[in-house]
Amino acid sequence: MSTPELAPEIAAFYSDTITEADRLTTSADGHLELIRTQELLRRYLPPAPARILDVGGGPGVHARWLTEDGYSVHLIDPVPRHIEQAKGAGCTVELGDARHLTADDASYDVVLVLGPLYHLIDDADRHRALTEAYRVVRPGGFVAAAGINRYASLFEHTAFAHLNNEHFQASIGKILATAQHDGKRGFTQAYFHRGEALREEVSAAGFADSAVFGIEGPTWALLKAVEQHTGESVVITDLFESALAAARMAEPYPELLAASSHLLAVGRRPAA
Repeated sequence: MSTPELAPEIAAFYSDTITEADRLTTSADGHLELIRTQELLRRYLPPAPARILDVGGGPGVHARWLTEDGYSVHLIDPVPRHIEQAKGAGCTVELGDARHLTADDASYDVVLVLGPLYHLIDDADRHRALTEAYRVVRPGGFVAAAGINRYASLFEHTAFAHLNNEHFQASIGKILATAQHDGKRGFTQAYFHRGEALREEVSAAGFADSAVFGIEGPTWALLKAVEQHTGESVVITDLFESALAAARMAEPYPELLAASSHLLAVGRRPAA
């Protein structure tokens, strides 16, 4: 078992500030992210029971549905609280670091890196995480890596009606200019990607046929705004179904990629 090298701000955020286990199930935009992530991954997943390494898998939200689909899933996360929660997801678990995987070379059919990249501020750390994923996936296998869109905070804080505040304008402006958030307010320390930059990082790690998808599509912030200002869930509504349809329809149009909250890059390790 490797010793995670986790920034104290990130450890505190996930241990004490939020409950990540609820993020994808308690809000409409979270539910949209979950459904779309499932749809996109299922296009590429080999038949069960393939072996999947879920790196930075948090409390096991994705591991749960993957094991229910018949896959053999091993989850790694640097947060002890997440490891305890993931034990109920039907997968095996390990406290570890995306940059220093303990898995053997070419030992998994699929590697998911759905959380680490946006908490690794340095380019070298993100490259290390992706090359580790490359090392442990078998030739011909694929990796799926997620990033937070550079413009997500702009849309989110518009939905929250925060951008009439100069302090929020300055904070969001800094993210837009630098691609980084220092974690001193709201969300934790984080790096924000543009779609093309995420694709380039995956390709630079050695993966071929890389592509990037917008997960939630262009109207996710509308769901957030309605729930924020009415206090009512819109998950089982025509509005939610419309936002889901918009996410699917937006896929062929790269100019809409920047409107999603999260980006998903996929790439395949070349066959030997």
